[in-house]
Amino acid sequence: MTIRRIILNPVVAAFVLLAHPALADTQGNDTSELLEKLREPDLENWQRVERQLFREWSRSGSASADLLLQRGRAALQRGDASAAIEHLSALIDHAPDFAEGWNTRATAWFMARNYGLALNDIRETLARNPNHFAALIGLGRIMEDLERYDDARRAWDAAAAIHPHRRDVKAALERLDRKLQGTSL
Repeated sequence: MTIRRIILNPVVAAFVLLAHPALADTQGNDTSELLEKLREPDLENWQRVERQLFREWSRSGSASADLLLQRGRAALQRGDASAAIEHLSALIDHAPDFAEGWNTRATAWFMARNYGLALNDIRETLARNPNHFAALIGLGRIMEDLERYDDARRAWDAAAAIHPHRRDVKAALERLDRKLQGTSL
């Protein structure tokens, strides 16, 4: 438990520092208008804006990288984390600056219950795209699974700052408020 605490505290702090909503993604995608729109409190069509963001974030600029991402996602949909990891590792080797490759592989590592490697890939995702709310959601889920509720709360808060409309984020924040009630954050 002590080792986990030493390793995870700086990791979570680094994730949350990287995930500042005012920063632009580093992939060269012009998503700033979409991100601004997503933060609007009364946005009714947030799902459409979210889909547009994911489409932008999923464009690597390389047909072979896009194919590897597609294959990795297909393997995830089949529940084959091992095959997904293979495709996504090849993608990362081919396009190491492509944030979505790292994020999708983090999902595969999470499915494989390898939280350490998932956390590493989330860190790499956020280094390339600090506005990647899905990576922050993944971080929040991992921290909750590890019963690191204060760290989970920070990750979910960072995701909510970027995307305040997601029901899963709102539910997680409410759930964590109940768990942390009486505990200082």
